[in-house]
Amino acid sequence: MPRILLIASLSLFVGCASARHASMPSLEPLALGAVQAPPVLVENHFVRDRMAVGEAELRQILEAPVFLEENARIGVVPVRSAYAIDDAIPVESAPATLTDALDGSGLFELASEISTEWPATTGTAGLRELAARYRTEYVLLYRHRFADVTRANGFAAGFVTLIGALFLPGTTVDSAGVLEATLFDVKTGTILFTIHERVRKDVMAPPPAVVATTEQMHRDMVKDAAKKLADQVLARCQRLVASRPRSAPVASAQGTGEAVSAAPIR
Repeated sequence: MPRILLIASLSLFVGCASARHASMPSLEPLALGAVQAPPVLVENHFVRDRMAVGEAELRQILEAPVFLEENARIGVVPVRSAYAIDDAIPVESAPATLTDALDGSGLFELASEISTEWPATTGTAGLRELAARYRTEYVLLYRHRFADVTRANGFAAGFVTLIGALFLPGTTVDSAGVLEATLFDVKTGTILFTIHERVRKDVMAPPPAVVATTEQMHRDMVKDAAKKLADQVLARCQRLVASRPRSAPVASAQGTGEAVSAAPIR
């Protein structure tokens, strides 16, 4: 009898231990290895995009190096909104300031203002036609735009008399504008850069002289900011020259059979 009780007790202990072991959760070892970086995105997943050039052409354009050609010519063209040729009288000084800066920089063989009075078609085709007439590889497109807001100031209290409204500067004109320069590669039809020089100014004037005063303020802002815009254009052009690929080796000299290597362009 004692032996039977001992066997039963052992069986009960082993069964409880087995049940306790079965109920304990088992945890997988932690993966502490190096985390793999996600792949580089090379495909366009926006299937609804539509553009004039195909996928292969787009990749060819974006993969090509961006630089300024050596011994190239450049022309400065004033344009209107939507980059249409501006056929107005070129009274603004900014295109001349840009041309002088480019011509004296040594980065181009020649810089010239381009007259828009030559017959040309509209749009980008007209710009390329003018560039072909002037035989320039690059065209710097220039334009400026202003937004004006008028408001009454303290002098407007004198408008109660008719005479005061004629000469008191009771109208303040707040003007914000931007001078824009865009470098256009004529051969490839691509744009190398666009620079904005932002200006802001206000002036007071009597009501009869608001229009004339505003126009003079615009001319003054353009004149003051043209040099800053020219400095930015030259800085960008210098960076494009620095990105110029090294020239390939030149063929052998005349009849000597010796290979002549061109000096690297810097």
